[in-house]
Amino acid sequence: MAHKHDEIRNEKEIWRETVYENATSRFPERKTAFETPSGIPLRAIETPPDVPIDYLTDLGFPGDYPFTRGAQPTMYRARFWTMRQYAGYASAEESNARYRYLLERGQTGLSVAFDLPTQLGYDADDDLSAGEVGRVGVAISSVDDMRRLFWKIPLDQVSTSMTINAPAAILWAMYIAVGKSQGVAPGDLRGTIQNDILKEYVARGTYIFPPRPSMRLVTDTFRYAAAEVPKWNPISVSGYHIREAGSSAVQEVAFTLANGIAYVHAAMDAGLDVDAFAPRISFFFNAHNNFLEEIAKFRAARRMWARIMRERFSAQEIESCRLRFHTQTAGSALTAQQPMNNVVRVALQALAAILGGTQSLHTNSMDEALWLPTEESVRLALRTQQIIAHESGVADVVDPLAGAYHIEYLTNEIEQRANEYISRIDELGGASAAIEQGYMQAEIADAAYQAQTALERGDQIIVGVNDFREDEGELEIEQLKMDPAIGAQQRERLAQLRARRDTSRVSEMLERIEQAARTPAAPLMPLFVAAVEAECTLGEICGVLRDIWGEYQSRVVI
Repeated sequence: MAHKHDEIRNEKEIWRETVYENATSRFPERKTAFETPSGIPLRAIETPPDVPIDYLTDLGFPGDYPFTRGAQPTMYRARFWTMRQYAGYASAEESNARYRYLLERGQTGLSVAFDLPTQLGYDADDDLSAGEVGRVGVAISSVDDMRRLFWKIPLDQVSTSMTINAPAAILWAMYIAVGKSQGVAPGDLRGTIQNDILKEYVARGTYIFPPRPSMRLVTDTFRYAAAEVPKWNPISVSGYHIREAGSSAVQEVAFTLANGIAYVHAAMDAGLDVDAFAPRISFFFNAHNNFLEEIAKFRAARRMWARIMRERFSAQEIESCRLRFHTQTAGSALTAQQPMNNVVRVALQALAAILGGTQSLHTNSMDEALWLPTEESVRLALRTQQIIAHESGVADVVDPLAGAYHIEYLTNEIEQRANEYISRIDELGGASAAIEQGYMQAEIADAAYQAQTALERGDQIIVGVNDFREDEGELEIEQLKMDPAIGAQQRERLAQLRARRDTSRVSEMLERIEQAARTPAAPLMPLFVAAVEAECTLGEICGVLRDIWGEYQSRVVI
């Protein structure tokens, strides 16, 4: 093999001098140097000697360690990825109508977007919720709202993802309570709560409590899921928002896996066996514009997590090493200018996620840079997935790009560079310490600045934004408009709930939660389920926890 590599190197040099340089002398290359958005240099071609790979150690086979070639042995030859469109706005009834509309058109899983008050643990009738109820997601203050959100949707037949973090345990408790009211046992529920509080401190900002009690809530959901809801993923460690904040693909992988390491440490410190909870850890990644780098990013992340779980945490079960992930196409890549172009961007990003081996996928709608998507635009986004699934042929082969020299080169480079970041985070004391010191935030801010500078210089072209511009005039596409009365309607519903419920039972449950929150090792999830069944509201439960734990104040990164 070494002799063959020497021969290839010699032949490549001859080709470069006699063919390639002759061509570039007549037709100069567009740039003096090519690189990915993560700064990985791109040679014109890659050959076997350029890409050192031990097939069995570095690639292996699909569904087997180190999972580079796919999380499952058959991937999409057995069944397609879950087509899970992220949706939610205004009232529970309006969001329910959108869910049923999508399910009727072939969507195979639900993904709930909550409004800002819900994400921050406030009821719709709180003074701080004024003007924000139902604007960027559905307003959920009580189990009654959750029940209306899933009206006529059998929870034993769908899987549901909920993008909720600081109050994730409480919203999950409401979902469990609704399942029970439908006659669905907790053990039969399938889905995911995002529940990734560390990335909120890094990139997104919808945190409530300081890190220590927040991590307690996360590990409490791990424990409850393992015991009571075994088909549920109690966390989705999210690189999506890290990327949306401006990180590179390498940083997205590194910081996401570093946060995942912190959650595993926290759960083990709380006394949980790694193989009892690790198989239900899921991940959430972004699919951005650089097609080949994105494919390699997903493959590198799988391989890295497998090695982290086996080598760092001594996981014994193969399932503990298997990285499963959801993908959403890049919201930050959508443009308000020439929004129809977003259809093409989303199709390429979706194809990268599928070629990278995602387990579920949300495709953004073309109008999301302007407003909440209409039914027509969200249907087109879903159809994009269905066309790739049924017409492109890429789902007929497991890991069709494996062995492509350039893909394997990028996979190796991303792994190496991401591991360097993780080593630096380890030196700082782990993800929580790195966040407290502002390290991740500063690195993301610098990457975002470099990307914006490249855009302004014209080194990076965004079609319709800094080149190929048009005088569009007034856009002639439909806009989704919400009833401004949604806030008043939600306040009235809460007033009715507070009037009819058993106030003594509510007081008793809130007192029990307060006592448990003051006791470090006391489980909270069973109390949350009982409390929402007693019609305690989200804001009331979070209010008790705020009084005990306080609120987190962010560190300013300059």
